Amino acid sequence: MEGLIDSGGGNAEPEDLELLGAVAQGDHDAFRCLMNRHMKRSLALAQRIVGQADDADEIVQEAFLRVWTSAPRWRPDGEARFTTWLYRVIVNLCLDRRRRLPFFELDETNEPIDTTPSSLDAMVGHQSRGVVAQALADLPPRQRVAISLYYFDDMTGPEAARILDLSLKAVESLLVRGRRALKRSLLRRGVRDVGDVI
Repeated sequence: MEGLIDSGGGNAEPEDLELLGAVAQGDHDAFRCLMNRHMKRSLALAQRIVGQADDADEIVQEAFLRVWTSAPRWRPDGEARFTTWLYRVIVNLCLDRRRRLPFFELDETNEPIDTTPSSLDAMVGHQSRGVVAQALADLPPRQRVAISLYYFDDMTGPEAARILDLSLKAVESLLVRGRRALKRSLLRRGVRDVGDVI
């Protein structure tokens, strides 16, 4: 990792591709830097898709294991960024996991009770996130992923298309159908002002 630090004495952050090159050479510090940089958003994406924090954690660990083992074979193709590849791996792992998960009706599941003290605003925010998570869970998997990438991870349409391995037109169609279905689901749950959500 020492070679990636700015020789002018500054602490310039290395780019993802520089870090990936160092990871390909077995650099544990570069790998740790990549993980620290992308872990939070990766976990958020995985949890929105699979709906379970434990499953999301396992999926992201598997994705980063693939980063470590695949780094020597990484070949950037044109405009593809490291995050595009990483999110594609996470999405595929999530969709595989969802296919294997048993289906439970919401009535059959127990919602965990948050016993930590919080302000009214925090409680309302937590409940809102829970309602949105439940509404997202109602969507078909591909629509859920497209909505998550585009609206919650701030991906562009072309980036989401590369991650999903679909045409831009197909992703736009998923977004239109997914947004419509999400609005209906939120309305059923009593959320009237869906403009604040997506």
